Amino acid sequence: MAANEGLKLVERDEDGVDLAFRADVLAGLSEVQKAVPARWLYDDAGSQLFEDITSLPEYYPTRSETEILSDRGAQFAEAIGPGRAVVEFGSGSSVKTPLLLHAIEPDAYVPLDISGDFLRAAAADLAVKFPGLPVHPVEADFTKHVALPDEVAALSKLGFFPGSTIGNMIPRTAVDLLREMRGTLGDEAMLLIGMDLIKDVDLLEAAYDDAAGVTAEFNLNLARRINRELDGTIPIENLRHVARWDDRFARVEMHLEAQEDLSFSVAGHDFEMAKGETVHTENSHKFDQRSSYMMLLAGGWTPCERWTDREGHFSLILAEAAIPRSAP
Repeated sequence: MAANEGLKLVERDEDGVDLAFRADVLAGLSEVQKAVPARWLYDDAGSQLFEDITSLPEYYPTRSETEILSDRGAQFAEAIGPGRAVVEFGSGSSVKTPLLLHAIEPDAYVPLDISGDFLRAAAADLAVKFPGLPVHPVEADFTKHVALPDEVAALSKLGFFPGSTIGNMIPRTAVDLLREMRGTLGDEAMLLIGMDLIKDVDLLEAAYDDAAGVTAEFNLNLARRINRELDGTIPIENLRHVARWDDRFARVEMHLEAQEDLSFSVAGHDFEMAKGETVHTENSHKFDQRSSYMMLLAGGWTPCERWTDREGHFSLILAEAAIPRSAP
C-alpha cells in the first residue's frame, strides 16, 4: 500500500517562512549565550548531512543501535506484540525502522518529521518495502502535541524514538516531550527509545567532530539555512564548528564560534558576535541506566526492558505508559 500524502501541520507566513523557526532564531540570537534549538538543524540539506554522519567511522551510535535492532528482534516481538501502530518521532529516512517493523508485525506506521519533503520521500520508500502496511506520514514539530491520523485512532500505539534524540534536549525539555508523547500515544501505549551511554571522552568528542568535517558542515548548514530562509547575512566563512564534552551535564555540546568580531542581520533584526563568542546549536546528553530510567519515569513512562550493544556504547529501552496514581 502506497504512503498517503500525509498531514502538514507546520505554520508558515504568506512568504512561506516557518513561523516557529523565525521566532526561535530571533529569540535565541538575542540571548546572552546565543542558541538555536537543535531541531532546526534538520532541513532537507541537514537531514541528508546527518544521514552521511551516521555512516562515518567515528559515529558509533547508528552502528550500535542497528546491532541491537538486528540481534534482538525476537525479544522485541515478545515484549511488544503484533498489531500496533508504530509512531516514529523524527523519522528522518527511517533507515533503522524496517528492522523493527519486520520484528513486531505492526498494523500501521506513522512517521513524524519536521522536514516534509525528506519525510514523504522516506515514507514512500518504506511503503514499497512493506506493501501491505498502511503508512501515514505527518509533517510536524514532534516536540509539540501532534494529532495522529484518524486511520490509527483505534490501534494501540508503539512510539519509536531512536538515535538518542532525547539526548539533544535539556532535562526539563526532554521530560516535557516524554509527557507529550504519553498524551499523544494514549493509555495503552509503549515507547521504544534510544539513549546513548556515558563513555570515553575522546570517543564521544570524535563522534561529533569527525576528521572528514561532515559534522562541521551539518552544523554550519544551520547558518546557511538562516541566511536562506530568514534573509540573513551571517558570514559563514567566519564561523567555526566546535564540539566539546561538558562533564557537569554529561553532554557533548556543539557550537558555532565566531573567528572575528561579526555584525549581521536576520529577518530585519541586527546582531553582533564578538570574536570567540558562540551560538550553541546542539546538546547530546549521555546516560547511565539510573539517569535514563529517572528521565522516563518523570515523563510518565515505566521502564520494562533494556538492551545494549556488545560494547556497551548504546541502549534501547522499552517503557509502558504509566497509569496515573494518587499515592505511592
